[in-house]
Amino acid sequence: MQTLTITAPDSGYNDLKPTSNDKWQLMIDAVADVVTDRNDNSPIYKIVIAGEGNVGKTSTIRQFCEGKFNQSRIATMGVDFQVKRVTLSGKAVRLSIWDIAGQEQFLIFRDMFYGGAHAVALVYDVTAPATFFALSRWRDEIQAVMPGVPIAIVGNKLDLYQAVPADDVRAWAKEQSMPFLQTSAATGDHIKDFFIGLGYMALFEQRRRNLAMAR
Repeated sequence: MQTLTITAPDSGYNDLKPTSNDKWQLMIDAVADVVTDRNDNSPIYKIVIAGEGNVGKTSTIRQFCEGKFNQSRIATMGVDFQVKRVTLSGKAVRLSIWDIAGQEQFLIFRDMFYGGAHAVALVYDVTAPATFFALSRWRDEIQAVMPGVPIAIVGNKLDLYQAVPADDVRAWAKEQSMPFLQTSAATGDHIKDFFIGLGYMALFEQRRRNLAMAR
């Protein structure tokens, strides 16, 4: 497993300006260098995990990649990045998992991180209704960059009291043909299902793109 954390190019990230885009691009290029492993020819699929801050995006990724859960909350500054080898349909592939910061000050940069995504998960906190209501905005933001990219809806913190009725979320997701799943990063419940499911979504999306290019 490979890990790379991309943080704000300036120490005072609250004051980031769009003119810093070139610095972000250099960091994204660094990610490409990490992903490129000349000794590993297995396919790689880009997975984006997005949603409001403090919904547990980073915790779900760490639980899947490392089997660990950290109770402390440390906000992602920009984007975190991990690569995890998995087996899909009997073949080894690599999932390039991008953990997108939910803070508003990174809005001007986030579209740089969505390009090339094969599948996206929009994560909300089942204890915080506002994080669910924000998903429409996240969906629109991502689809503006990657129209047609497959998206899954994920309710995290299943181990806690649910203030957002699962049936309501399931109905909303079904209207948009988006799969819905609930997870707990704390207990590990459904975490593997979450990421393996995203892996298959990415696999099928790449096949669709290949067919479209062959026409």
